[in-house]
Amino acid sequence: MLLAAASAGLVDAIVGGGGMITVPALFGLFPNAAPATLLGTNKATAIAGTAWSAWQYGRRVRLPSLRLLWAFGATMAGSATGAWLSTQVPSQHFRAVLPGVLAAVWLYTLWRKDLGQHHLPHWSAPVETLLATLIGLVIGLYDGIFGPGTGSFFIFAMVRGLGWDFLHASAAAKRLNLATNAAALAFYIPHGHVAWALAIPAALANIAGSSVGTRLALKHGAQFVRTVFLVVVGLLICKTGYDGWFRP
Repeated sequence: MLLAAASAGLVDAIVGGGGMITVPALFGLFPNAAPATLLGTNKATAIAGTAWSAWQYGRRVRLPSLRLLWAFGATMAGSATGAWLSTQVPSQHFRAVLPGVLAAVWLYTLWRKDLGQHHLPHWSAPVETLLATLIGLVIGLYDGIFGPGTGSFFIFAMVRGLGWDFLHASAAAKRLNLATNAAALAFYIPHGHVAWALAIPAALANIAGSSVGTRLALKHGAQFVRTVFLVVVGLLICKTGYDGWFRP
């Protein structure tokens, strides 16, 4: 589990998608545990690495913090609403559609070779704030209902919608992922759905992996993040496609 947590931290720090490593590992290693406890433990593990990565990015990548503050709040509201909706809407609907959405994102990124290579915000401050807030609300809602690929969706939305490069988008995604994880833990912790004896050492491993991933992203820049993004989203397509279309 510690190896899975460290690997997830490395991947998540660059482009998101760490959950596709830790969630299957938790369910595979602890098949008799309650699913809610495994998901809560995953969130407690992930938020540590995400917070560490967000701090490291914040030291090197300049972001419009005040504009993202509204997006942060909208993400938390969306995630909390989505968590409630998850009790009303069967997740099978998302499982069937998600691989197609991810495939469209992957193909568009592959086709637009210049996408996210240069940091060229093209909106005024009020418009960018509004768009970032809408991105946070919509993807936060999705994360609360279902979740897989949330970090990758944040990055793609900011690259395509705001004109940011992959490095700035990845840095911002870490802050918004903090909001989704915090909103989820606000439910899991009071209900006793975090196995702290496992979550604490896994969180430390996640921080170690996150530190390596963040340094790689900062060192190699937007092109490196774009390449890893394509690899991770490709793996997510395979994983979610199998879960949604073939797994009973």
